[in-house]
Amino acid sequence: MTERIEKLRALILSNWHHRFRRQADWQLDRQFAAENLPPVRRSAAAGAAVLNEEQPVFIPGAQFAFMRTVKNLPDLYTPEEWENMRKKYTFSEKGVPFNFTVDYQSVLAAGLPQFREEIFTRRNRESGEKREFLDAALLEIDALLRLLDRYIAAAGKEQFLQTEALLKAVRSRAPETFAEALQLFRIIHYALWCEGGYHLGAGRIDQLFYPYLKQDLDNGRITLPEALETLEEFFLTFNIDSDLYCGVQQGDNGQSVMIGGCDPDGNDAWNYLSEMILRASCELKLIDPKINFRVNRSTPLSRLALGSELTRAGLGFPQYSNDDVVIPALVKWGYSPADARNYSCAACWEFIIPALAHELVNLDAVSLPEAILSTMRRTRAENFGDFCRDLQEVLREKAVGLLEYYRNIRTLPSPLASVCCPPGLAAAGNITENGKYHNWGIHGTGFAVAADSLTAIRMAVFEMKKITMPELLEILEKNFSGNEQLKTFLRQLPKAGSGHTAELEKLSGMWEKAWDGLKNSQGGIVRPGTGSAMYYIWHSRELPATPDGREAGDAFPANFSPSLDRPLSGPLSIIRDFTAPDLTGVCNGGPLTIELHDSVFSAENAGMKLAALIADFIRRGGHQLQLNTINRETLLDAQKHPEKYPNLIVRVWGWSGRFVELDEVYQQHIIRRSQLSLP
Repeated sequence: MTERIEKLRALILSNWHHRFRRQADWQLDRQFAAENLPPVRRSAAAGAAVLNEEQPVFIPGAQFAFMRTVKNLPDLYTPEEWENMRKKYTFSEKGVPFNFTVDYQSVLAAGLPQFREEIFTRRNRESGEKREFLDAALLEIDALLRLLDRYIAAAGKEQFLQTEALLKAVRSRAPETFAEALQLFRIIHYALWCEGGYHLGAGRIDQLFYPYLKQDLDNGRITLPEALETLEEFFLTFNIDSDLYCGVQQGDNGQSVMIGGCDPDGNDAWNYLSEMILRASCELKLIDPKINFRVNRSTPLSRLALGSELTRAGLGFPQYSNDDVVIPALVKWGYSPADARNYSCAACWEFIIPALAHELVNLDAVSLPEAILSTMRRTRAENFGDFCRDLQEVLREKAVGLLEYYRNIRTLPSPLASVCCPPGLAAAGNITENGKYHNWGIHGTGFAVAADSLTAIRMAVFEMKKITMPELLEILEKNFSGNEQLKTFLRQLPKAGSGHTAELEKLSGMWEKAWDGLKNSQGGIVRPGTGSAMYYIWHSRELPATPDGREAGDAFPANFSPSLDRPLSGPLSIIRDFTAPDLTGVCNGGPLTIELHDSVFSAENAGMKLAALIADFIRRGGHQLQLNTINRETLLDAQKHPEKYPNLIVRVWGWSGRFVELDEVYQQHIIRRSQLSLP
C-alpha cells in the first residue's frame, strides 16, 4: 500500500467526509400524490431530485470523485398510498429492484454521451407507456450529467486537476483507460443508489476492467504497481457512502464482487487483475467490496492460497463458489449454458445472472425446524418413513402457500437501473418484468437443526422407542422443563458435522422436491437454497424447543452449517458431512460457514493447508464455502472496549461487517460459533 492510499484509507475510516453531509427536507411524496403521478415518473423525478441536490465534494489526495452529500432519499408514496397499495399487492422488502447487477459493461463500452443518445433515439421510436418510461430514464441521466458538469467545474476551481481531466474524459466519450473505466463505474453505481435501488452487486469486475488494464499496460501508460494503487483507491470508494446504504446491519449493503470462473465457452477466465483484486483487498482490510471467488476442481492450490491470505487477514471473505456444482444447477433450472457460466452473486451469496434479469432470489424463507414441529403435531406415522412422507407433505404445503402469498407481487419501476440492462432498454420497461429470467429464490433455514431433529425422531421415537411422538411434542412445548435428562440424551445423538449425513441428505432431497413443478406468478420456477440470511435469528426467536435438544428461542446456525454448541470433530468432518448431499437441486445459494481460530495461521504453511482444505471441499461437491477467522477472547474484549477495535471484521451471514457495529444478538451468535483448528 502506498503512502497516498494509506492516508486516504485513514481519512475515510475517520469519517472525515461525513462533515459535508446534510439531511434534505423532502416533501416529494405529498407532491406526487397531489399530482397523481404514475410510479415510473415518481421514481425518475425522485432520482433526479437527489442528483440535482447533490454538491461536489473532493477528498484530498484522491483522483476518483462522487460521494453522497445528501443523507436521505425521498419517499415516493405517502403512508396512506402505501397502505392502499399493500391491500392490493405484495412487495418484496422495500418494493424496488435489489439484489441484482446491471450491465456495466455495455454502459462503459458506449460511454455516457452515446448511452444517452441510444436511449433518446429509441425514445423517438416509441409511444405511450414505453416512451414515458424512456423519458423517465432520460430525466435521471440528464440530472446525472448536470451533476457531472458541476463536479468538473468544481474540480477545476479547487485545483483537483487530475480529477478534472478524468471527469472530462468520461463526460465526453467512452472510457479508454483503466482509471477512466473505474471512474465511470463509480458514477453509475452512485447514481443507481440515488435512484433508490439497493444491494447492488458489482459483478465480475476482473472480467469487466481487465481489457482496460491490459491496454494501459501494453501501451506503457501504467505500471503494475501504479495499477494496484489505482485499484486500491477504487476499492476505497465502496466505503465512502456505505453507511448510508440500507441493510439489516451495518455492512449488509450488497457491495459484492465476483472474480475467477470461466468465460462463455467454459475456459478459465482468471487473469492478473483477478490476483490484483485479492491483493488489494488483503492490503486494505476493509469490509467493501466483499470478494466472491469462483473455483472448480482444476483451480490451482497456489490460487486458493492467495484467497486464504484474506482469511488470514480476518476479512471473512473470499466466499468460494464451486463452478462444478453451480453451473450445472443453473442449467438444470433452465438457464442457458453461456448465461450460467457468467453467473455472479447478489448481495450475499444468491446466484444471479448479471445484466439480463432482476430475479427475486432473496424473496423469503421457510423454517425447516418449524416444518418438523408442524409435522409432529399432525402425524400419525407408525414408522420413520411415514413421518418423512408427512414432512414432505408439510413442506409442499408451505411452498404452495408462499407462492399464493406472493401471487400479486409488485416491484416499483426503476427507469435508470432498467435501461442499464439490455432487456429493460429493449422493452422500454422495468427490468423486473422484462428480464430474460423470472425465477425466485427461497431460503431453507435451520438446515442442521432440522436434520439433527430428524435423526432424533428416527432414533428416539421409532428405533429405540424411548419416547412416543405425543410425549416428545409435549416436552418440547414445555421447553424440556423437568426433562433435563432427555435433553442431554437428544443432544448426544449423532449430529451433522460430526460424521453423520443420512438425514442431512434426506432433508436436502425433500426440500428440493417440495418445489418440483411449481411456477411462480411471473412464470418462472422457484430455486430452493440452503441459505438463511437474517432468518437464522428471526425464525428461531419464537420457535419452541426442537427434537435435537435445542431449547426454545435458541438461534439456528447461519446458513448451511453445524448447529451451535455441539461437539465437532473438525473442519474435515464438517466438510465431508455438508458436501454429502446432492446440492444441485438446492443451489439458490447458502454457504457452509466454518469458523477458524486465528491461531491456525501461526504455522508457516497455514496458507497452503487452508488451500488444501478448500480444494477438498470443491472435489467433494460443495457449492459454497466461507471461512471466518475469529478469536473468542478478542471478541469478548471488543464487546467491553469497542473503542479498541474499530475495524475488527467478522463474517455475519453472507457479508462481512465490523464487529462493534453489530447488534448484540449477532455479536453473541458469532462468539458462540465453534472455533476450529486445521488438521
